[in-house]
Amino acid sequence: MGRIPSGVGPRYPQVVILFGATGDLARRKLLPGLFHLSSAGFIPGCRIIGVSLEELDADAFRRTVRGALEEFSSRKVTEADWAAFAGSLDYVPQAAGAGVLKAAVEKAAQTFQGETRRLHYLSVPPSAALSAVRMLGEADLVHHSRIVMEKPFGTDLASAVSLNAKLHEVFAEEQIFRIDHFLGKEPAQNILAFRFANGLFEPIWNRNFIDHVQIDVPETLGLGKRVGFYEATGAYRDMVVTHLFQILAFMAMEPPTALEPAPISEEKNKVFRSMLPIEPSDVVRGQYTGYRAEEGVNAESDTETFIALKCSIDNWRTCERANDLPRGNESFPLPSGNRPRACSRPGRASVRKAPTI
Repeated sequence: MGRIPSGVGPRYPQVVILFGATGDLARRKLLPGLFHLSSAGFIPGCRIIGVSLEELDADAFRRTVRGALEEFSSRKVTEADWAAFAGSLDYVPQAAGAGVLKAAVEKAAQTFQGETRRLHYLSVPPSAALSAVRMLGEADLVHHSRIVMEKPFGTDLASAVSLNAKLHEVFAEEQIFRIDHFLGKEPAQNILAFRFANGLFEPIWNRNFIDHVQIDVPETLGLGKRVGFYEATGAYRDMVVTHLFQILAFMAMEPPTALEPAPISEEKNKVFRSMLPIEPSDVVRGQYTGYRAEEGVNAESDTETFIALKCSIDNWRTCERANDLPRGNESFPLPSGNRPRACSRPGRASVRKAPTI
């Protein structure tokens, strides 16, 4: 594994408090990612404190992490790298309370010289987010820290607004990072460069040349440990209003004034404001055979594990206009589901056909 040059990475040593540390996302993505960053030298000073509902001690948590790395890490785990990473791990059951968590964080910080920074990563469902935020506030772990909120942020508009207001009671806005981990995928990262830095495609990325854009996110994974989360959430909330809408915004947005969070968010929000109401006739919901037989699933569940829908964007780039009335617009089919065929493309644009001669 290549080493990161000295001076690249965080300025201060980091103490990472990972809520939901034994969950599916942590095992599949977060812990292998932290292992790679630490082993590559990107985070030369890092301590990780796992927090979850399971009553584990530090050694049991280390065994859980080692199993996750063996199963999901895309890179070979050497004994030397594992020994160094294992030494950075600790665990606090959430039921132990704020005092025990604060003591664990202070103990981790004392292993470094000078200042440290804290990163609180909440890999938990919306129903568990506020209890984690309150625990951090009670433990006095807000100063010199940032908090990462995983999607979905609430379950609807009202709950998202309420969660945001209560989050601001503890953390300032500049401390909060609302993340959609899907945007970390390389194909998603490449969309903006493909569109705005490509002299061939940028001039034709509009209604005159593009007929429609299809965004596919089929998954071959089963539910695993996500049954409780998925049964209450479904494919629409889990995938469409999070992952797929973010990709849709990348595909339809105008160039931002700078490649910085605020300008990019501003352009994405313009896309969302330009979306036409989704017609029920343009939505298909489905459920894979055998879903109701999964352990923990209601025998009469109507939770969708597949959804496909068509979105339309009504703006200057995508909609033809005559006398300020829309005549046609660029559509965005958005299929997603668990356990269909495998597919790696995040989106594809279909160019309009030339007239028949």
